[in-house]
Amino acid sequence: MKDKYKDLIEQTFDFPQKEFTLNNNNLEFRGIDLMSLIERYGTPLRFSYLPVIGEQIDKCRDWFKTSFEELSYKGQYSYCYCTKSSHFKFVLEECAKHNANIETSSAFDIDIVIALYKKGLLSDDTYILCNGYKTNEYIQNIAKLIELGFDRIIPIIDSFDEFELLDELIDTKLQIGIRIASEEDPKFEFYTSRLGIGYQDVVPFYNWKIKNHKKFDLSMLHFFVNTGIRDNAYYWNELRKFINVYTDLSKAGALVRHLDVGGGFPVKNSLAFEFDYQYMITEITAQIKSGADSVGANHPNIFTEFGSFTIAESGGMIFSILNQKKQNDKERWNMINGSFMTTLPDTWAVSKRFVMLPINKWNDKYERVFLGGLTCDSDDYYNSEQHINAIYLPEFSKKETLYVGFFNCGAYQEAISGYGGIKHCLIPSPKHIVIDRDKSNNIIHHVEKEEQTSEDMLKILGYQS
Repeated sequence: MKDKYKDLIEQTFDFPQKEFTLNNNNLEFRGIDLMSLIERYGTPLRFSYLPVIGEQIDKCRDWFKTSFEELSYKGQYSYCYCTKSSHFKFVLEECAKHNANIETSSAFDIDIVIALYKKGLLSDDTYILCNGYKTNEYIQNIAKLIELGFDRIIPIIDSFDEFELLDELIDTKLQIGIRIASEEDPKFEFYTSRLGIGYQDVVPFYNWKIKNHKKFDLSMLHFFVNTGIRDNAYYWNELRKFINVYTDLSKAGALVRHLDVGGGFPVKNSLAFEFDYQYMITEITAQIKSGADSVGANHPNIFTEFGSFTIAESGGMIFSILNQKKQNDKERWNMINGSFMTTLPDTWAVSKRFVMLPINKWNDKYERVFLGGLTCDSDDYYNSEQHINAIYLPEFSKKETLYVGFFNCGAYQEAISGYGGIKHCLIPSPKHIVIDRDKSNNIIHHVEKEEQTSEDMLKILGYQS
């Protein structure tokens, strides 16, 4: 009778997979012995595996190269990293190693760019796309970049007022972009995005303010939908409207050289995950080419700004199962030595699901369970996977600790939960290690940040100086 956890996974999925394999009935992630990490560092443990970042960037460039060659597309492709997904220095340095351009969202993002530049980690010919709401400080920092010699900085106009502020504070010639306020998915609470300028207003705004401006040239159109890039009628309809604005601007005499089709590539969230990235890129490119050809324009350069796609699959969290609580005849609650609300806040805030697998005991029998966090909040739980409304794990036993891992959670979690700050019920931030490979392809790792202590929290709260 096949009633072991290993049997369940092998019967349900195509397993093993590139990222997930077994060694002596223990899980390995991209060739990393996770049990050895647990034995050395303990749990809860957050890790970041840097080589994934470069792999993601290179894969995307290859997909666009294939599409451009197939379609005889004459424009260029530029990959941008969206800094808001993770601001860690080791992330930005890895992106810089792979010549990724940068998309910023706030004034402080510019400070990060300047810090990287001053350390020789970022060149001044890097494209810096400045998105987000532009405060005075944000635009003043853009001016600092210009003074440092950055000649590929493109502020993306989000509103009419932003243009006036930019005109007031920037005294040099500058390429600018316009973000289009796409209509939101029909299921969304609002009809249109609060970000950007409405489709119908872009061409009149160009004719009124930009067409004969002495300093500014419109070189980029920016497009983004909140649901991300998906093969559905909603996405293709919004993309078509975006391309129509581009062709209307071309007819009005605007030399728009760059189209930013935003971000939102999906990230693997289940062992059953499937997505045809190559098809989507080829179809997007084909529609842009058709639009440019229809008005006799040169094929525009295509930009993407991927955040989660760049780094999500580099990150993971490992917990120990402290105990099992049987709440009634049906519910078995496995209690983790951490919190979902504070460590993986997307599971609580937007019901996001990550790849969840046990690290050990794959040869044990399995049972259906719920996972509970340590806070006193009833919302601190994890009760389903992406492909099924249930969680199955090896049977709990007090004789051998069960460890569970959550994978592909490297984007946004630290920023949303607050890295090293004060969290719900004073649950400490876990130890964070960074994993890389040396020149001989050997795995190396170091502690980026130790687990938060009570002294750390007391100091933040004012109890200690």
